[in-house]
Amino acid sequence: MPRRLTPAPADQLAAARTAYDAGSATPADLRLLVKHHLAVLQERAPGNSVEVRIPPYAAIQCIAGVRHTRGTPPAVIETDAETWLALATGRLAWADGLGSGRVRASGERTDLASYLPL
Repeated sequence: MPRRLTPAPADQLAAARTAYDAGSATPADLRLLVKHHLAVLQERAPGNSVEVRIPPYAAIQCIAGVRHTRGTPPAVIETDAETWLALATGRLAWADGLGSGRVRASGERTDLASYLPL
């Protein structure tokens, strides 16, 4: 079973957010922020019916419903790290991310609007 993500420690999160906001985030800062926000989503929307993918950093399963165990899940959301962080922090609305093509979502229960921003 894959290891569940956990939110980042407050001091590391603050340092990564500061670097990100200043435009000087390192790949390690981006990884920490992406994984942190995915962990928060997983806590707020527990379940296994939707897979959220932020390559190359991480993927989680969340939202209650039918669980999948093998192969490509029936409900998938995928985006890049910058878009995920914009969604998670409220800098980009879910509908705008979908409309612009920055977010790809297919299947049932893939509307994250009620969970964002984190």
